[in-house]
Amino acid sequence: MAVRALRGATQVDADDRTQILDRSAELVGAVLERNELVSDDIISIWFTATPDLTAEFPAYAARLLGLTDVPLMCATEMSVPGALPRVLRLLAHVETPRPRAEMRHVYLHGARALRTDLPQ
Repeated sequence: MAVRALRGATQVDADDRTQILDRSAELVGAVLERNELVSDDIISIWFTATPDLTAEFPAYAARLLGLTDVPLMCATEMSVPGALPRVLRLLAHVETPRPRAEMRHVYLHGARALRTDLPQ
């Protein structure tokens, strides 16, 4: 078993609590599904949100998905002029037998523009 890190991001249309929760849950679910992971494989998840998103903690969506015993943290992303707005990001540390080259990072909705080099 190895410890691997997975990245992901999604974009919301507005600073809306429901949309932040829905898109965060979609992102966590996609990371787990695409990498054939279950909650017991997750060591921790670090979430960030761009400064224009304050309506809800994205980690709360993971709690609602049942990740109640996984350490979760939220932070504000750096405010960089010209950066893509309304973006939620995650960095998940997981245990898996899969090699790093087989890990699939997930970029959804408008955040796909952040990593056009990755297969969707």
